[in-house]
Amino acid sequence: MRYFIIAGEQSGDLHGSNLVRGLVEADNEAEIFCWGGDLMESAGASLLMHYKKMAFMGFADVLKNLGAVARNLSLCKQQITEYKPDVVIFIDYPGFNLSIAKFAKNAGFRTFYYISPKLWAWNEGRIKLIKKYIDRMYIIFPFEVDFYNKHNILVEYRGNPLVDETEKRIASFASKNEILFDLGIEDKPVIALLAGSRRSEIKFNLAKMISMIHHFPEYRFVLAGVKNIPDEFYLTIIGNEPINLVKEKTYEILHVAKAALVTSGTATLEAALLDTPQVVCYKADFFSMVIAWFVIKVKYISLVNLIMNSEVVKELVQYDLNEKNLLKELKAILPGGEKREKILSDYKILKDKLGPTGASGRIAREMVAELKR
Repeated sequence: MRYFIIAGEQSGDLHGSNLVRGLVEADNEAEIFCWGGDLMESAGASLLMHYKKMAFMGFADVLKNLGAVARNLSLCKQQITEYKPDVVIFIDYPGFNLSIAKFAKNAGFRTFYYISPKLWAWNEGRIKLIKKYIDRMYIIFPFEVDFYNKHNILVEYRGNPLVDETEKRIASFASKNEILFDLGIEDKPVIALLAGSRRSEIKFNLAKMISMIHHFPEYRFVLAGVKNIPDEFYLTIIGNEPINLVKEKTYEILHVAKAALVTSGTATLEAALLDTPQVVCYKADFFSMVIAWFVIKVKYISLVNLIMNSEVVKELVQYDLNEKNLLKELKAILPGGEKREKILSDYKILKDKLGPTGASGRIAREMVAELKR
């Protein structure tokens, strides 16, 4: 069968790559086209568009790039029509994907959604689009079952693919000392900085994180960079501060770090699965945050706290993200800090809630079975 998968950002590329492997295993005649990234391509999909050409974040960023968004929508529709897949599979990225879903469904293509848009956080009205244009929804968080059941949409939780990815990475790691040697950071214990994967979020959050350096001279601060962001962009923010910039080694950095400062997103869950105590940091442009304050309905912004339905990790958002607050919270989670052991204990409960490995394979097999019915 033919599959057309659309992922519009780095985390979608990661989950999409594991789904591609699952589909290839479940369907030995699978032919997969994708809008995604290097990981999906290396897993066996034919890459038609890289996510870095479509990863716009925040209302202001989208408004400035409306022309590019429109061209991407037109091209994607054209390619779906040309390749005639048996199913179009959407991975998160709702603004773009729901528009394509409407086109695909009306054009007679089957539509699956893998990794739900965060309708439970904001814009719940989009549930009408899900009902109308999506044939099957495949979720990756246990709390989403109740949300969709409330709207009379049947979903089943089959596990979270990030559990698979984390366990796979940990199993491949050398010792922590060897990782530190390879990263060139043997001299001091590590505090990890995860400032996001988009220029706009890095711009607003990294400068706040950097303010901690002179408070903790006994630690080495290591910035987990991503390859789609040029070194020069990071360096203009870092300046002369003693920070190690290491790209595409996020899991390794988290694995050896004593604590992490993490921009909200998938990285918060990655840090938890790697047992790294964290402070969640999130700041955006004023326009985006004003709109967000009006529309976001959830109590927490980090996946860790949402899954646990309690404040396991501290969230410092917008004006709360300042040097005083960050210093207090970072001290509390470093070795000897009063919050460290409680966070590590709560991480164990979180892992139990997420369930066992194998989610990507289970979901891929269900998709193939559904298409054959």
